Amino acid sequence: MKNTLLVLGATSDIARAVAHRYASEGWDILLAGRKTEILFRDAADLRIRYGVNAEGVSFQALDLASHQTFWSQFKEKPDGVLYAIGYLGDQIPNQSDWAESKTVLETNFTAAVSILNIIAEDFEARRSGFIIGISSVAGDRGRMSNYIYGSAKAGFTSYLSGLRNRLSKKGVQVMTVKPGFVATKMTEGKPLPPLLTASPKQVANDIFKAYRSHKPVVYSRWYWKFIMLVIVHLPERLFMKLSL
Repeated sequence: MKNTLLVLGATSDIARAVAHRYASEGWDILLAGRKTEILFRDAADLRIRYGVNAEGVSFQALDLASHQTFWSQFKEKPDGVLYAIGYLGDQIPNQSDWAESKTVLETNFTAAVSILNIIAEDFEARRSGFIIGISSVAGDRGRMSNYIYGSAKAGFTSYLSGLRNRLSKKGVQVMTVKPGFVATKMTEGKPLPPLLTASPKQVANDIFKAYRSHKPVVYSRWYWKFIMLVIVHLPERLFMKLSL
């Protein structure tokens, strides 16, 4: 019997790479997002490339009232869910434009909590399933360059931690993924250091390996765990002097 992965935010570069990684292992894939024409095309590619079942479905992350209906449409629920929806925004406009800040917070945190609460209830009742949430190293400590985005990711990281603590007792796996710099559409045009920047494929491989080994938290790439260990433990007075 094949397993099925539901990918929320399936048009992102990391989500696409994860979908390909799981499909290459024989998983059926449900691609969910706003741009259904792209999802249908990507689903067809997965079917042809890997010989799996794949389809695209509409999901409006910011329409919270539609989340229960979205989940209820699946007569056979997926075995696992990846929440890959994210919106970086730009720190300078975020500081003064509440509408922009609100979009960052709702996309990265509120919408995630809304849909994952629903899914968690289902998985808990079934006593099976897994949830993978893509957070960010930006949530480990607030930095002047992206603290609106970082605060949303910090909230998401904390949410996943609590959810993991709750569901681990019911046989449900919850994994937090913390990518560092990744070369994607979301970061296009930003001055990323080449030696510290991963490809979506590398992140997808890290996610799949961590899923198979039941890791609760995974940094991608691995060296970000040690970079953030240093950043998190810098004394506040020293940290305030840095322009991070």
